Amino acid sequence: MSAATALAVKEEREARIPARMPQVVYEKITEAAALLGSTLNQFLVSAALDKANAVLEQERVINLNFKSAKIVLDLISNPPEPNDALKRAVQKRSESLANPDTGSKP
Repeated sequence: MSAATALAVKEEREARIPARMPQVVYEKITEAAALLGSTLNQFLVSAALDKANAVLEQERVINLNFKSAKIVLDLISNPPEPNDALKRAVQKRSESLANPDTGSKP
């Protein structure tokens, strides 16, 4: 962590997370932190943040197999003709934008 990052983190409001764990887990985490030259707290925060970022990124990404990806890309490149329901929805939306006083919300 750079000095600027450490200062910014220190200026932010800090929160605490209590953690209970078996002694063997504590010893393993402490050993790993020491090998990296980190305090136990730095190590735990860094590891938890890495895991949180990975989980959030995984939830934001849509994974498609080749067949599914091809279908999506083909639909983007060659969209189908609008059906009657879509045409009616577009017409209704256009009318509501042209006449905002009709009481219907866009």
